[in-house]
Amino acid sequence: MSKGSHSGHHHHHHHHGHDHASGNIGIAFLLNFSFALIEIVGGILTGSVAILADALHDLGDSFTLALAWGLQKLSNKGRSTTFTYGYGRLSLLSSLISGLVLFGGSILIISQAIPQIWNTEHKPHGLGMMGFALFGVAVNGFAALRLSKGHTRNEKMLTWHLIEDFLGWVAVLIGSIVIYFTGWAWVDALLAVAIALFIGFNVIKNLWETIQLFLQKVPEGFDIEKFEKELKAIKNISNVHDVHVWTMDGVKNILSLHIEIPYEIDDLKEMEKIKTQVREHIAHMGTYHITIEVERVGVHCMEAED
Repeated sequence: MSKGSHSGHHHHHHHHGHDHASGNIGIAFLLNFSFALIEIVGGILTGSVAILADALHDLGDSFTLALAWGLQKLSNKGRSTTFTYGYGRLSLLSSLISGLVLFGGSILIISQAIPQIWNTEHKPHGLGMMGFALFGVAVNGFAALRLSKGHTRNEKMLTWHLIEDFLGWVAVLIGSIVIYFTGWAWVDALLAVAIALFIGFNVIKNLWETIQLFLQKVPEGFDIEKFEKELKAIKNISNVHDVHVWTMDGVKNILSLHIEIPYEIDDLKEMEKIKTQVREHIAHMGTYHITIEVERVGVHCMEAED
């Protein structure tokens, strides 16, 4: 005797959250792209390798943000007969691509900046760099702050993009002040390398988490043993098995399980009551799409097996 079911009371709120996410990503994209174009001009005018490296990086970010924006919008679409869980995992795919682009960008910055450390010909314009850096800190700080309020894995990964840009500009600002007062041109190249390394490390960590979600890892903080024990404490549930739990995108989770009840209970109302108790127990744990299979076990089953 079994019956699948769907817990849908969080659905409206969840959809609104995703709309908000694509709005945030859209604003971040427009800011980033316009800014990348300004930076290219600025890098050429000031002769700063750090600004040009940042411009390249921002263009990479813009590409990623545009992709994320499109995929986030797609992932809001409802489910179809082909994709019965909807398109939620597309934002996860976008997060993976973002991470790879960002990692590639970090390596590129390092390879560009290292030779400049020893380049004595290289003399960037300190004051011009300072002006650009202040502008960069403001724009990227605003975009990062906007996205950091988001909850989806996509927004989290993209927040790192913007934090990297923000820190990059803080480095350019510090570098430009030092260059202006001392004439040490190697400072900004050194800072660019340090920041790229720092971000690269964080991106690898984020990428690893995203890959684990693709491999249907149990959602953060979900303890299967504890969960089974708590369900067994519910009256008339003798056993819980075949618990499968994974997450679509780090926010929306899928849960299926089998519960065993005494064979004597054949009243549908009583079974529904037990299932409702299970659902109420799960409700406080977040947004779950739940399927519960009920198995009646006991003396009669044993006789049937003989």
